[in-house]
Amino acid sequence: MENVAKGSYEEILVEDGFYILKIQNDTEEFNVIEREIDSSFIQFHFCLKGGSRFHFNQGNYHLEVSEENSLLLYNTQKDLPLNLNISPNTWLLSVIMTIRKFHSLFSNEANYIPFLSDDNKEKKYYSQEVVSPAIAVVLSQMMNYNLHPSIKELYVRGKVYELISLYFNKTKDADLEQCPFLADEDNVRRIKMAKEIMISRMVEPPTLDELSKEIGLSLKKLKEGFKQIYGDSVYGFLLDYKMEFARKMLETGAHNVNEVGLRVGYSTASHFIASFKKKYGTTPKKYLNSLV
Repeated sequence: MENVAKGSYEEILVEDGFYILKIQNDTEEFNVIEREIDSSFIQFHFCLKGGSRFHFNQGNYHLEVSEENSLLLYNTQKDLPLNLNISPNTWLLSVIMTIRKFHSLFSNEANYIPFLSDDNKEKKYYSQEVVSPAIAVVLSQMMNYNLHPSIKELYVRGKVYELISLYFNKTKDADLEQCPFLADEDNVRRIKMAKEIMISRMVEPPTLDELSKEIGLSLKKLKEGFKQIYGDSVYGFLLDYKMEFARKMLETGAHNVNEVGLRVGYSTASHFIASFKKKYGTTPKKYLNSLV
């Protein structure tokens, strides 16, 4: 672990030509991280919270990645060294691997990945996308795990492959560039507002009709837009969020199962336990015991 100002920066080698950067700036100050990365690598940057700015070409050009967004960088013609300005209270997880290694992951499905097509092989490719709930869960797990050192490497390797799989598990409907709905920034703003409303009122969430009226979008646009941005239905997203929220509450050790269930909107412990088991394959109590 390398300290950068009051934040932290950890580099984890997955295998040759494939590593992860865990960057946490829990201070009120900006941090700067620099690292050489040559043109043989592809870069995935996922921002869990806060924001960061990537500087290129001696600072003459920059790209930003904000909270709950990701940035993909790929340029076979030019080195893209890391020159990163990290905002206060930011968590960023980056996956860096050689293009050769990346191709080997998709050798049979290379045409499925847009920037691996023959037309793009020698071109630069930058892509910014919203982080889906499923990806957010994996990112949180990768930032917060507390494991015995002997299995840390195995756990991280499994999670990073899961992360890359989820990143590319999208239909054409979810392509931000191809979707006319998402070209309208006002619609995107309203959908994000809908997400915040559902989270803030997760104990007693509004109906879809109530939500559509509150954000000023038709029910059809709400359903379609939410699915396109977050990769799930409104209530599917909310369930994922509630279960992850509950899991984190349990991990603090400060709340019993009944308290956690009530906090995320379950009037009976049995309903909460059933939902938790369906999501994580174990009961809250067994999950608690596994943390000891």
